[in-house]
Amino acid sequence: MSALPRFAVLGYKPVFEAAKPTGNLYRPEIETYLAYSRSLYENKCYVDGDLCRLLETRLAEFHAVEHVVSVNSGFWGHVLTMSALALPGRQEIIAPAFGYRRTDDMIAWAGFIPHFCDVDPETLGPSADSIRAALTDETALILAPHPMVNCCEAQSIEDLGETIGIPVVFDSVEAAYRTCNGKRIGGFGEAEVFSMHATKLLNGFEGGYITTNNKRLADRLQSMKRLGTVGGDMADGKALDAQLNEMHAAMALASLDEVDDQVALNRRKYDLYVAGLRNIAGLSVVPHKEGERPDYRLIVIKIDDSWPLSRESTLRLLQAEKVLARPYYSPLNDRLVGYIRVCPELPVTQAIFRSLMVLPAGAHTSEDDIEKIIDILANILRHAATLKSRWKAE
Repeated sequence: MSALPRFAVLGYKPVFEAAKPTGNLYRPEIETYLAYSRSLYENKCYVDGDLCRLLETRLAEFHAVEHVVSVNSGFWGHVLTMSALALPGRQEIIAPAFGYRRTDDMIAWAGFIPHFCDVDPETLGPSADSIRAALTDETALILAPHPMVNCCEAQSIEDLGETIGIPVVFDSVEAAYRTCNGKRIGGFGEAEVFSMHATKLLNGFEGGYITTNNKRLADRLQSMKRLGTVGGDMADGKALDAQLNEMHAAMALASLDEVDDQVALNRRKYDLYVAGLRNIAGLSVVPHKEGERPDYRLIVIKIDDSWPLSRESTLRLLQAEKVLARPYYSPLNDRLVGYIRVCPELPVTQAIFRSLMVLPAGAHTSEDDIEKIIDILANILRHAATLKSRWKAE
């Protein structure tokens, strides 16, 4: 056995001086951003103005939908959409526990109780069957998030909602570029909600938007995000100030201009991980589905039983080297406290929860950085027994 490498967790200098995050953090050309931003000074309108209208028009074309409503974040976009669509007189919104860790917050802010469902072991998202198992007489809405890689079974979930008369909203914050069965994400269900946080594909610094083909819903959401006002009069009690500001719209427009170039960069990084991990037993990249329209933005790693360390020990080693790898959606929403919720048994979620992690691949991670991360993982595998014995002795 060769000498133990100088792992940072043992007190040595980390491989990286600057941290390598998993977030996208892509910056479009500054001159493009400044060119868009100039109009907010010229028009003297800083919130929900011409740039927001242009962004909504561009995004409607991008998603092949009729209407887009820009908002100040994906979180509040979800709250508004659930409030607008949930069936009156019912209390529960179905959503998977294995998803965005503030799902219960969003549902509670909208005035409902989360009823958590299981996920499909292949897609890692909810399925029509897992949602059907969670249905009750109190179900007011189905919130179906697309996973970090690929899509959930959008069409079958939409069909289920139509059959049983329950509105379906898709949480599409990770899926802006993708297609599902050849159809652009954005036009499924009653509505889909997206984020423009800096960590997402379309970087608007912060922000979000809602897509729909329902004009009545779009008009109501436009009113609800402006404190429920129409022509200066109060029109909707379920409302808040969720307007997007023009600076964020300018950044999102600049990012949208470069989105195809960004995806091409993502593809090269994804291919490097796939090739590099092919010879590291116990780790594999969750594949982006070819034949659809993947964005290759997130690198999700499956850890199988032949990998000699736990996910938590692996993350500890990586993070010490300033590789800010993280668990795939952790903690589970059914483990969080503070809200009333319905938490049935979730056998698939429990079986796969600790077998997934996310590795860096955004704008702060170069192709050379990825080669170094792969080398770190190879060294962890090679020296796992020694590392475990040292930790046991401690």
